[in-house]
Amino acid sequence: QVQLVESGGGLVQAGGSLRLSCAASGRTFSSYGMGWFRQAPGQDRAFVAGVSRTGGSTYYADSVKGRFTISRDNAKNTVYLQMNSLKPEDTAVYYCAASQLGTYYSASKGGYDYWGQGTQVTVSS
Repeated sequence: QVQLVESGGGLVQAGGSLRLSCAASGRTFSSYGMGWFRQAPGQDRAFVAGVSRTGGSTYYADSVKGRFTISRDNAKNTVYLQMNSLKPEDTAVYYCAASQLGTYYSASKGGYDYWGQGTQVTVSS
Protein backbone atom coordinates (compact mmCIF):
# COMPACT_ATOMS: atom_id res chain seq x y z
CA GLN A 1 0.00 0.00 0.00
CA VAL A 2 1.14 3.57 -0.64
CA GLN A 3 0.00 6.89 0.79
CA LEU A 4 0.14 9.99 -1.38
CA VAL A 5 0.31 13.62 -0.27
CA GLU A 6 0.11 16.46 -2.79
CA SER A 7 1.46 19.96 -2.28
CA GLY A 8 2.30 23.06 -4.28
CA GLY A 9 -1.14 24.27 -5.27
CA GLY A 10 -2.20 27.88 -5.00
CA LEU A 11 -3.45 30.98 -6.76
CA VAL A 12 -1.65 32.16 -9.89
CA GLN A 13 -2.39 34.57 -12.70
CA ALA A 14 -3.00 33.36 -16.22
CA GLY A 15 0.29 32.75 -17.99
CA GLY A 16 2.04 31.88 -14.75
CA SER A 17 3.56 28.64 -13.51
CA LEU A 18 3.18 26.25 -10.60
CA ARG A 19 4.96 23.04 -9.64
CA LEU A 20 2.96 20.37 -7.87
CA SER A 21 4.61 17.64 -5.83
CA CYS A 22 3.25 14.31 -4.66
CA ALA A 23 5.18 12.57 -1.90
CA ALA A 24 4.64 8.83 -1.51
CA SER A 25 5.19 6.65 1.52
CA GLY A 26 6.62 3.17 1.37
CA ARG A 27 9.66 1.48 -0.08
CA THR A 28 8.12 0.35 -3.36
CA PHE A 29 7.39 3.71 -4.99
CA SER A 30 9.39 2.78 -8.09
CA SER A 31 7.05 -0.16 -8.74
CA TYR A 32 4.05 2.12 -9.34
CA GLY A 33 2.97 3.89 -12.46
CA MET A 34 1.96 7.42 -11.47
CA GLY A 35 -0.60 9.84 -12.78
CA TRP A 36 -2.06 13.29 -12.19
CA PHE A 37 -5.78 13.96 -12.52
CA ARG A 38 -7.84 17.09 -11.95
CA GLN A 39 -11.42 17.84 -11.05
CA ALA A 40 -13.13 21.15 -11.65
CA PRO A 41 -16.40 22.03 -9.87
CA GLY A 42 -19.31 20.12 -11.34
CA GLN A 43 -17.09 18.03 -13.58
CA ASP A 44 -15.76 14.51 -13.49
CA ARG A 45 -12.16 13.80 -12.50
CA ALA A 46 -10.06 13.95 -15.66
CA PHE A 47 -6.66 12.58 -16.59
CA VAL A 48 -3.85 15.12 -16.94
CA ALA A 49 -0.55 13.25 -17.23
CA GLY A 50 1.13 9.94 -16.42
CA VAL A 51 4.69 8.69 -15.97
CA SER A 52 6.07 5.16 -16.11
CA ARG A 53 7.84 3.38 -13.26
CA THR A 54 11.29 4.48 -14.35
CA GLY A 55 10.23 7.92 -15.53
CA GLY A 56 11.34 7.09 -19.04
CA SER A 57 7.87 7.32 -20.59
CA THR A 58 5.20 9.95 -20.18
CA TYR A 59 1.69 10.55 -21.48
CA TYR A 60 -0.40 13.72 -21.54
CA ALA A 61 -3.94 14.84 -22.11
CA ASP A 62 -4.21 16.94 -25.26
CA SER A 63 -5.38 19.92 -23.22
CA VAL A 64 -2.05 20.19 -21.38
CA LYS A 65 0.42 18.87 -23.93
CA GLY A 66 3.30 21.30 -24.42
CA ARG A 67 2.46 23.22 -21.24
CA PHE A 68 2.71 20.63 -18.44
CA THR A 69 5.56 18.25 -17.66
CA ILE A 70 5.34 15.22 -15.41
CA SER A 71 8.45 13.74 -13.84
CA ARG A 72 9.45 11.58 -10.90
CA ASP A 73 12.38 11.12 -8.56
CA ASN A 74 12.33 7.56 -7.25
CA ALA A 75 15.11 8.31 -4.77
CA LYS A 76 12.83 10.90 -3.16
CA ASN A 77 9.57 8.94 -3.62
CA THR A 78 8.11 11.98 -5.34
CA VAL A 79 6.28 12.74 -8.57
CA TYR A 80 6.05 16.28 -9.94
CA LEU A 81 3.81 18.21 -12.28
CA GLN A 82 5.37 21.36 -13.70
CA MET A 83 2.59 23.56 -15.05
CA ASN A 84 3.48 26.47 -17.34
CA SER A 85 1.38 28.93 -19.35
CA LEU A 86 -1.53 28.33 -17.02
CA LYS A 87 -5.04 29.19 -18.17
CA PRO A 88 -8.21 29.88 -16.15
CA GLU A 89 -9.59 26.58 -17.43
CA ASP A 90 -6.77 24.77 -15.60
CA THR A 91 -8.47 25.71 -12.33
CA ALA A 92 -9.26 22.51 -10.44
CA VAL A 93 -8.31 20.27 -7.57
CA TYR A 94 -5.31 18.24 -8.69
CA TYR A 95 -4.85 14.65 -7.50
CA CYS A 96 -1.97 12.27 -7.87
CA ALA A 97 -2.61 8.57 -8.25
CA ALA A 98 -0.61 5.36 -8.17
CA SER A 99 -1.10 2.19 -10.20
CA GLN A 100 0.11 -1.19 -8.90
CA LEU A 101 0.11 -2.53 -12.44
CA GLY A 102 2.40 0.26 -13.58
CA THR A 103 -0.31 1.98 -15.62
CA TYR A 104 0.56 5.54 -16.57
CA TYR A 105 -1.19 6.01 -19.90
CA SER A 106 -4.73 5.21 -18.83
CA ALA A 107 -7.14 8.12 -18.76
CA SER A 108 -9.51 6.04 -16.68
CA LYS A 109 -9.66 6.54 -12.92
CA GLY A 110 -10.10 2.78 -12.64
CA GLY A 111 -6.54 2.25 -13.81
CA TYR A 112 -5.18 3.61 -10.54
CA ASP A 113 -5.34 2.10 -7.07
CA TYR A 114 -4.31 4.84 -4.65
CA TRP A 115 -5.13 8.53 -4.52
CA GLY A 116 -3.96 11.59 -2.66
CA GLN A 117 -6.26 14.10 -1.00
CA GLY A 118 -5.79 16.73 -3.70
CA THR A 119 -4.40 20.25 -3.92
CA GLN A 120 -6.29 23.29 -5.22
CA VAL A 121 -4.97 25.20 -8.23
CA THR A 122 -6.71 28.44 -9.10
CA VAL A 123 -5.77 30.45 -12.18
CA SER A 124 -7.12 33.98 -12.36
CA SER A 125 -7.71 35.81 -15.63
